[in-house]
Amino acid sequence: MLIRYLLPILIFLGASSVWASEPAVAAPLSGVGQSVQAKEEHVPKPLTVLLKDFFKTTGIYAIVNPSPEARNGQGEKMTAFAQSWGRIIMFIVVFVLFYLAIVKKFEPLLLLPIGFGGLLANIPVVNMTGPDGFLGIIYNMGIGNEFFPLIIFMGVGAMTDFGPLLSNPKTALLGAAAQFGIFGSLVGAAALSQYTGFVDFTMRQCASISIIGGADGPTSIFIASALSPELLGAIAVAAYSYMALVPVIQPPIMKALTTKEERRIVMPQLRKVNRREKLIFPLLIVVLSAMLLPESTPLIGAFAFGNFAKESGVVERLSHEMQNSLINIVTIFLGLGVGSKLQADKFLVLDTMGILVIGLVAFAVGTAAGVLLAKLMNRFSKEPINPLIGAAGVSAVPMAARVANKVGAEARPGNVLLMHAMGPNVAGVIGSAVAAGVLLSIFN
Repeated sequence: MLIRYLLPILIFLGASSVWASEPAVAAPLSGVGQSVQAKEEHVPKPLTVLLKDFFKTTGIYAIVNPSPEARNGQGEKMTAFAQSWGRIIMFIVVFVLFYLAIVKKFEPLLLLPIGFGGLLANIPVVNMTGPDGFLGIIYNMGIGNEFFPLIIFMGVGAMTDFGPLLSNPKTALLGAAAQFGIFGSLVGAAALSQYTGFVDFTMRQCASISIIGGADGPTSIFIASALSPELLGAIAVAAYSYMALVPVIQPPIMKALTTKEERRIVMPQLRKVNRREKLIFPLLIVVLSAMLLPESTPLIGAFAFGNFAKESGVVERLSHEMQNSLINIVTIFLGLGVGSKLQADKFLVLDTMGILVIGLVAFAVGTAAGVLLAKLMNRFSKEPINPLIGAAGVSAVPMAARVANKVGAEARPGNVLLMHAMGPNVAGVIGSAVAAGVLLSIFN
C-alpha cells in the first residue's frame, strides 16, 4: 500500500532531477516555426586545469600577479606595487609591531590588536576593509563616528586619581606646558608642507598630526577621525608607538636639560585630598569646558564621568566595569579598527614618513617644554620642584610618571617622585583634550 503512494513521487523526483541536469536551449530554424533542443553537455576538466584554476584564487597568485582593476576597501584603485611588494612590506611592519608588543612589552594591549588588524587588512582577495567586511564593520561601528575613543576616555577617567593634582595644583601648568609640542608641531607641519615640497598636508591634516605631541592615543584617533580619516592609520600607529617608546625617548631629553643636582631634588610629601574635592573637580572641568571650549566636551565629559562614578563611591559595579570589561572590549575593537587603515596603498607613502618625523619632534618638544617650565617654576617656588616631573606632562598615563620616577631614583636612590609626577601626568590628559577642542574649533 505504501509503495503505491510513494512510487509516483519517486518517479516525479527522478524526472525532475534529469530535467535539471540536462538544460535545453531552444534554437529557432530559419523559416520554420519549430525549435530543437540542444543539450548542454558537461565537459570534464583535467586535474592540472583544476589545480591551475584553484591557484588563481590564492593570495600568492594575487600578490605575484597584481590586477589593474583591483580596488581597496574604499573603492579606490590600487597600484601594482601596493598589491604586491607593498603587501609584503606591510607584513614586515606588522611583525615589527608584534615584536614590540610581545618581546619588548611596549603597549601590548594596543600594538598587538593594531598589528593584527594591519595583517588582516593586507590579505588579498577577501577585502576585509570594505563596508561589509570584518574590519570595515568594526571601523564604521566605533572609529568612523569617534565613539570608541570616548569609551576609552571613560575607562581612563575611572582609573584616574586626581589627588596628586589637587594636592599640588600648580603642577597643572606642567601638563599645559607639555602641550606646547602640539601647537609647535602644527606650525612645523604647515611650514614643512609649504616650503619643502616633500609632503603636501592640508591644515586639517597638520592639526591631526600635531596631536601626536600629546602622546595621547585616544585623542589622536578622535581628532584624526574628525579631521583627516585618510591619515588615521599612520597617526594612530605613530601616537601609540611613541607612547610605547616613552622609556626610550624621554630619559635622554630629561638628562640633557637638567643637572644631576636638579635631578636629585627631593619634593615634600603631598597633602591628603578629601572626598569632596575629588567629587567637585570632575564636575568643575566639565562646566568649564562647556562654557569656554564646547568642542572639547565629548572627551572631557567622558573622562569626567568615569572619574565621577569612581569617586562617588555608590556605583562600584559600574566603575569596575568601566575600568575592566568595558575598556578591554573596546580596546580590542579600537586596535583592530585602527589596524584596518594600515593598508599598503595608504601607509606606504611619503606622507607617512612625514607623520612619523613630525610626531617624534612634537613628542620631544612637549617633553622638553615640561622640563624647562619645571626648572623655571623651581626658581620661584617656595617648595622645591624636581624638573623631572615636568616630562610627565605628556598624556602617556602612567608611563611618563614612572619614567620620571625612575630617572629621579637613578640620581638619588630612594627618592620617590611617582605621586608628584602623577599630577602633571593627569593634567596632561586634560590638556590634550583641551588642545583637541581648540583644534576642532579652528579647523572642523
